Amino acid sequence: MTAEPPTFSPESLPEAAAQGEQERTNARLAGASGILALGNICSRVLGLAREIVITYLFGASGAVDALQVAIIVPKAIYDLLIGGHINGAFVPVLSDVITTRGKDELWRVVSALISLVIVLVALLVLLLELFAPQIVPLVAPGADIGTQRLAVDLLRMTAPALLFMSLFAVFSGALFALRSFTLPAFAGVVFNGGIVLATLALAPSLALMPQAAIGSFEAPFQVARPSAGIIAVAVGWLVGAVAQMLLQMPGLRLRRLRLSVNWRHPALRSIGLLYLPVMLSLIIDTLVIRPFSYNLASQTIEGGIAIMNWATTLVQFPQGLVATAISIAILPTLARQSAEMSKAARQAFKDTLALGLRLATTLILPAATGLFVLAVPIIGLLFENGAFVAADTEITARALRLYLIGLPFAALDLLLVYAFYAQKDTLTPALVGIVSLVCYLGAALLLFEQFGLFSLMIADSVKHFAHASISAVLLRRRLGGFGRQRLARTGVKAALASMIMAGFALLTLPALSQLIGASSLLRELALVGVCALLYGAVFLLAARLLKIQELSWLLKLLRERLSG
Repeated sequence: MTAEPPTFSPESLPEAAAQGEQERTNARLAGASGILALGNICSRVLGLAREIVITYLFGASGAVDALQVAIIVPKAIYDLLIGGHINGAFVPVLSDVITTRGKDELWRVVSALISLVIVLVALLVLLLELFAPQIVPLVAPGADIGTQRLAVDLLRMTAPALLFMSLFAVFSGALFALRSFTLPAFAGVVFNGGIVLATLALAPSLALMPQAAIGSFEAPFQVARPSAGIIAVAVGWLVGAVAQMLLQMPGLRLRRLRLSVNWRHPALRSIGLLYLPVMLSLIIDTLVIRPFSYNLASQTIEGGIAIMNWATTLVQFPQGLVATAISIAILPTLARQSAEMSKAARQAFKDTLALGLRLATTLILPAATGLFVLAVPIIGLLFENGAFVAADTEITARALRLYLIGLPFAALDLLLVYAFYAQKDTLTPALVGIVSLVCYLGAALLLFEQFGLFSLMIADSVKHFAHASISAVLLRRRLGGFGRQRLARTGVKAALASMIMAGFALLTLPALSQLIGASSLLRELALVGVCALLYGAVFLLAARLLKIQELSWLLKLLRERLSG
């Protein structure tokens, strides 16, 4: 028998059949979240390996800043036109198509989407190749001329990846709508793996090439060893994009996919209507916030852009492990529950959402707290090798800790945004996003003179707090409350258990650091491993004493799955 989920309000599931269905839904969501979390773990590990390789070979250098610019541009376009709409537009509409018209119609819609994406994105890739010299100065105007020229070369190498990333988005959106999560969950694994393998295979030989052999597409110029070797990472970016697209194909019935130019299909129009509000906020983020952030970072310290991105990479680990996994897992279910008009379905929507919020709260608070306490040893273990020195570790740790302040709000906010998406409302989150971006800009500008690079991290936390707070108020009004789900009680208990863990860590970390030491890679690994296990055990003990039901339910469900 499936473990009973955390308590719901007595009136929420009045019928035994409805209660049994909700229990099955909760168990299914937990299983899907587990698959997505596992995929995220593997992806983040390889993502960290990617950053370790880059930092070891190139450090916090101008070459890495050039690489970041070359990656930012196609990734920003991808997020703007395709990636940012998978969960806001693709999944809700495709879920409706499956429910109302069947899978055959799904394949027709996906076929039309594929042809549309190929035409539009191929044109964009061509424009990137032609206008790379004009684009780079807009993204990093504070960078020196050598960095900008290298970024132009690298951008022309990474631009074709945009097409394969876009096709991957369509494929994965279809699989999500079918509630098939395994292949999309592990896409990041092959993507990051491709970058790591290509870098390790190509960087040494490229670094030994004659300097004159590698130059700007506009005019040859002499480059240093890091500038030559960094080309391998750009090649890996393209390899990884192709690999993650190919990984999705076994999950699709390719024999039913035929290129179609039926771009007037009603489902495509529905996607377009949901697409526009999301696109508005993404345009502001892409054309204003990102250039603004990278411009400020480039004016602070050398490698400021790279440090900001390394700290972001570490924050994304618990974000992907907890918030993204839970949010993606519940979105198709919320979309189907929202489509029904019955009172039971509306209550089921609240119950599913509340379960996700409680689980996210229970897991993200200890994750953020542990990463905050262990920031220095973790960054030292992962990055402090080769050209990455102790001073870089301290700066990156400070940036990471400031990002972590906003992480719990970002995790909960993602679930709230997906709840709006499930109701086919992308306008409200977009408007809230504009307000939060204004908060970000204001905070960064006000604090920049005093805090420099770190003003961007503080502003990011302010942004997440504002977005989550406004979204929670608006959604609560729309739903007539979240029900008696004890969300506040769960949050207080999880916060208290996390504070107990943090207090224990502050008392014991100096002694453990002195006892184990950090004079070698193995000692650094031992220190981080021992601390993670010890502090994790302290949190679990505190959670047990505080009777955090959500954690007990997850552990019981995990035991049943393993024993079954």
